[in-house]
Amino acid sequence: LAVSMINILVEFWKLRKKSRPHKTEVMYRIMVLMMLLNQVATMSPRRDISLLLREHSCRSRRIRRNPCFVSSEFSACFHTRNVPLQRRKFAAMLKYSSHSASFVEADEKALIAPFFPIYYNDVYEVNLPPGHRFPMGKYREVRIALQSKIEALSQDEQSRVDCDFRISPLATVEQLITTHDEHYVQRYLNGKMTELENRNIGFPWSLQHVNRTLSSVGGTVAAALSAWEKYCKRHELIQKKKHNRQGSFEDTTHLCWSAHVAGGTHHAFKDYGEGFCIFSDIAVAANVLLQKYPAPALIQQSNNHTQKNQLSTPAIRRILIIDLDVHQGNGNAVLFQGEERVKTFSMQCKDRLGCPSRKWKRSVVPGGGESKNIFNAMKANYFSKKEQSDLDIELPVGCRDETYLSTLRFWLKNIENYPFDEDGRSDEVKSNTQKKPFDIIFFQAGVDIHKDDRLGRLSISTGGISRRNQIVFEFVHRMKSPLVICMGGGYPRDEWDPILKAHTNVYW
Repeated sequence: LAVSMINILVEFWKLRKKSRPHKTEVMYRIMVLMMLLNQVATMSPRRDISLLLREHSCRSRRIRRNPCFVSSEFSACFHTRNVPLQRRKFAAMLKYSSHSASFVEADEKALIAPFFPIYYNDVYEVNLPPGHRFPMGKYREVRIALQSKIEALSQDEQSRVDCDFRISPLATVEQLITTHDEHYVQRYLNGKMTELENRNIGFPWSLQHVNRTLSSVGGTVAAALSAWEKYCKRHELIQKKKHNRQGSFEDTTHLCWSAHVAGGTHHAFKDYGEGFCIFSDIAVAANVLLQKYPAPALIQQSNNHTQKNQLSTPAIRRILIIDLDVHQGNGNAVLFQGEERVKTFSMQCKDRLGCPSRKWKRSVVPGGGESKNIFNAMKANYFSKKEQSDLDIELPVGCRDETYLSTLRFWLKNIENYPFDEDGRSDEVKSNTQKKPFDIIFFQAGVDIHKDDRLGRLSISTGGISRRNQIVFEFVHRMKSPLVICMGGGYPRDEWDPILKAHTNVYW
């Protein structure tokens, strides 16, 4: 206790010796004092306090330039449990001091807490026929499990993230026809689909399911709009601070993420659906963003720096879709073919995913030749023929955690270093002209890659899926882009717990 109090007095003396301390330096000193008092309360030994002082003193110069430095360290909203304990306490103290200290401005508080609204649509219930293979009840179960985990946190832990649960709104016809054929949209809404079309989709038509389908799209659209609009508001605040302050100011505006406990319907095409997908929620949300926040005319390289700075309002120029479902996102691949503003990356299993009950044996036709049906059956992982995404990565059947994760790391690093640039510019020119490769990122977080999934043929563990999510979150954090998370596929066998846990961990 005596040593701790001496350290506290030393901190006060350092602060008093400065004639005109910067307010961020004052905030830094107060946070160190609060940490020391916390160590005193827990009766920590002297060496722990000394290590704490050395750890935070090395941050003083960086935090003086950037009061939001600590918040920018976190790469995921509710993944703070993976952060070392001292860093978690440091973030909690920063959040507490930002609410209690009178010298912190209101707009500066808005830049600290990550933004993470969660949309859900299980209020739109659908009564499927008995024995139907689609697990409609998983959406409610995942949402309840997620709410229980968040409510179990302490008040301080909950205050770290600006998070709330919101009911998914219904998508409008105007939003749907940004992506899909209007005649197809009207036929589905009015129940004029043929029996063959409904069988190809996998659901019988009902008014209940119309509302559920519209909410599945509307929730993703609302999640994307809320994340981007929050980003724009923070961007305006940062622009004001940069105008009023000298020197650089590293902001955390990109920590505007959103999630939908539904969606990920990536097998829907322009005028037909398949594989439990009627409309593509991600494609509609991307097109709504492009339509509502259009990019201005491209500035030629001859324009000077002053003209570039006039474009202070954020606009959507490039969108990335990361699809990690076990099946290829063939619908999105077709919907965005030729659209340079949207890039699709799909990593899926290579062979025989769609028919889990089929016996895969070599059949021989009379005369010694192999049946051609074998070749077609090997493509059963695709609900229809394989389409061409901007980047397609195929993994072998039975692929396990290490192979999957190393492959994902490699290609995300590739995208980070060379974000689909095809103009032949040198790396130096790219670094100067393209500071932000993607304005917003969509993550189709299907968990049918799980080893216990009924339709999947990969062997990824629950822990492997959690590490997959973390790799994606860290990539998005490095790209400094807002993120929209969608649920994707997951088809439990008799035991639902492994799939439900994997789904819940995506948002947790």
